[in-house]
Amino acid sequence: MRGRSRTAWERAGAGRGRRRSVAVRLGVVGVVLGATAAVVPGRVALAAAGASGAAATPSPYAFADGARSIEGARSTADAVILKPGTAYKSSLPSSGKVNYSVELDAASNAYVSVTAAPSPDSTVSVIDGLRVSMQDAEGNSCFVDTASFGAARSPHPIAAWGVREISPAKPLCRKAGTYYVSVERVDPEGEGSSPDAWDLELLATTEPRTAKTEATGAPEVWDSASPQPLQGEAERRQGGAGFAGAPPLDQGVWRDDIRPGQTVFYEVPVDWGRQLHVTAELGSTDSGGTGYTPGALDLALYNPARGHVADVSVGYDGDQKSGSLPPLPPVDHANRNAAIGQVSAMRFAGSYYLVAHLAESVADSFGDGPFKMTLRVRVSGAPKSGPEYAGESQPAGVFEVSDQEREAAAEGVAGGDDTAMRAVAVGGIGTGSALLVGLGVWTVVARRRSAV
Repeated sequence: MRGRSRTAWERAGAGRGRRRSVAVRLGVVGVVLGATAAVVPGRVALAAAGASGAAATPSPYAFADGARSIEGARSTADAVILKPGTAYKSSLPSSGKVNYSVELDAASNAYVSVTAAPSPDSTVSVIDGLRVSMQDAEGNSCFVDTASFGAARSPHPIAAWGVREISPAKPLCRKAGTYYVSVERVDPEGEGSSPDAWDLELLATTEPRTAKTEATGAPEVWDSASPQPLQGEAERRQGGAGFAGAPPLDQGVWRDDIRPGQTVFYEVPVDWGRQLHVTAELGSTDSGGTGYTPGALDLALYNPARGHVADVSVGYDGDQKSGSLPPLPPVDHANRNAAIGQVSAMRFAGSYYLVAHLAESVADSFGDGPFKMTLRVRVSGAPKSGPEYAGESQPAGVFEVSDQEREAAAEGVAGGDDTAMRAVAVGGIGTGSALLVGLGVWTVVARRRSAV
């Protein structure tokens, strides 16, 4: 659920470029662990256990490789400067704001996404969540966005963003200079909220101005009819544990197993002019349990700058249930002029993120699972040329879909098994024993795939 006042491959590592191969971007450890049933980064033993079918506790949020640790400042005067294209790890106390800053020119749009990852052992109130605001040096408010956990009150990674947009319709926040991003909890003292600090991941993204004057109004006509969910046999695709490790999905029917309290991430390349439709299904249980969990399965969509687009929640009573994201317009630069947030957020091409969370309270009635989740992903419409930008985004190429990304989404594993194995050979793991373990895990996974 969202409230707003108007806001995997790794895109956040140092100098990440969209034109680099997907396997090289992810790196050796991500290639090996991403192929296993465990999603605990850096723990090869658990990865091997997951490949052999052993149950694993849902992993915590997986931060971007190389994310820089920083502290949020209580005063804006002490705020650390965020460099666009670099991922940062920080924390949010239970009360009060923490502040960060960005240095911006007078021509680029800027987006600062903040992902909050509470501990699985924490508790939250009905309206607790994350609030992100951006202001200029004079204290003018540029944008405010909030995110909450939904009716199930299940702690899980949620994201909100701050936006500085250069637009004739927005006279404030257009000057070059220092801008401040403030982050706080929505209801830290609400009934049921625990006082734990939350981990934060921050990523600043800049979008250059266009070389030519673009439309100042949103597209007035687009197909808002919901198509029939895509049919066909589901293909297994294991989700990642964070934005940076989200595996790519092409159009198709995808199957994953998810446990109560677990959150999984995927990315879908969506080009200019294309329209995304997604339906999530939760299969029936054979546990024999009874009851009802409101908002049991939450599916959220985020754009390439990790700004929230839309979400859908599905209640669960043990029988199969499904829900679809609301109709979304084709990706268009002019969508940013729309008054409706979910239309405005479909403002650039690139990798859109699907984030699915199964409420931990599902276990109370139906056991620990895993539960079978199906995603039906349809990407319709013909690709078209996007705007001509008068510069380069940071991270580079974030607002485009490369041929490598299309191939990765179609093949499903880091640009294909051969590409991923080449990354292992070229990048190295550091010790011969680690390499042997990694290759052993890969062999087990390959055998399991052939048996599916």
